[in-house]
Amino acid sequence: MSATGTTPISDLAPQGDDLTDYDHAHMTLYLRLFDAAESGASLQEVSQILFGIDADKEPERAQKIYDSHLARARWMTEHGYRKLLDGGNG
Repeated sequence: MSATGTTPISDLAPQGDDLTDYDHAHMTLYLRLFDAAESGASLQEVSQILFGIDADKEPERAQKIYDSHLARARWMTEHGYRKLLDGGNG
């Protein structure tokens, strides 16, 4: 189980212009990650709290997951939300 509660967190967030089931399942994670990044939270803190990863033990993995999911969180705030409002995935 992931830090979000139900769906495991992948090492890479989805890419592309379509909303996915993964996006829907991790919407709260994206919001929390975006807020953490905006407030200047450390990689170690974010990795432990949101991803359940010890960034000191797995620094490359923690950075990859962080970067991938933050990019998707930003995509959601810039583009993906429109797809949510439209009620579609494409």
